Amino acid sequence: MTNPRILGTGIAEGLLLKPVTYPWALDLYNQAVANTWFPHEVQLGEDLADFARLTDEERHAVTHLMSYFNPNELLVNKALAFGVYPYVNAAECHLYLAKQMWEEANHCMAFEYVLETFPIDRKAAYASHITVPSMAAKEEFEVKFIRRMTEQTLDINTVEGKRDFVRNLVAYNVILEGIWFYSGFMVALSFRQRNLLRNFASLIDWIVRDESLHLNFGINLILTVLEENPEVASDEFAEEIRSMVLDAVEMEEAYNRDLLPNGILGLNADYINQYVKYLADRRLEELGFEPEYGVTNPAKWMATANDTLQLVNFFESINTSYEVDARSSH
Repeated sequence: MTNPRILGTGIAEGLLLKPVTYPWALDLYNQAVANTWFPHEVQLGEDLADFARLTDEERHAVTHLMSYFNPNELLVNKALAFGVYPYVNAAECHLYLAKQMWEEANHCMAFEYVLETFPIDRKAAYASHITVPSMAAKEEFEVKFIRRMTEQTLDINTVEGKRDFVRNLVAYNVILEGIWFYSGFMVALSFRQRNLLRNFASLIDWIVRDESLHLNFGINLILTVLEENPEVASDEFAEEIRSMVLDAVEMEEAYNRDLLPNGILGLNADYINQYVKYLADRRLEELGFEPEYGVTNPAKWMATANDTLQLVNFFESINTSYEVDARSSH
């Protein structure tokens, strides 16, 4: 058994980067730095003519996505700042988490840029995450886990404290970022499949590229905690984690019915929800579970963005790739 190292709250620990204990974390940090981008590098204004041609249903879908993504990028930052960073000892993990927090802020500004550029009712978009029950339910699900980390005393040295840490990671990295965000990305990118909103899609490509690393980091962190603390992974806890993912799928199904109540060209709620189930199966497998739904991927054009094991290859080949430092590419 490996001595527990990655978890802890010692301020004096984790002050030296070398020797690196978790090379995967430093590698993800280097990839994240190479991926640095800024929203206004995309000429969103060029999509205004496309936006004017959208149907009311399509405009509703874009507005709904903005309403959901905007506050939730900031919610992820709270989960990282209060629920992950204080309980991790390794310097390389702190480096990555600092970059991830900046990326979430950058995503928030990217979605603000969309709201500033497209003729979207910002007030209505902001209100939806409170007034639309399916959207509010998803948010409350997430808030419940971060509240446990911030408003009550969490002892990371206990088995239950470690389980709370893992619950929070599953809620944010696996469910929010790895399933719910990807579902929205697929809808956003579907417009490009019809040669619409191409610059908006480029912005989403860059966000997906960041989120793929967030997902990779989160799953590595979960698996490392479980490997170093085998007493955490009881049968009952495993079933609880699996149930969290299945509950999240049900919440997303309701949300997608509100997102696309009548469907748009080439896309309806059933199509998105099959994709959600496909994603959920991939995340379950990455966590070491058997898949639940056994469905095929209806959005074959999103195939290479789904699996963390394929992500690095995918993002090296994508033609919208953006790297600040080309020497960092693999």
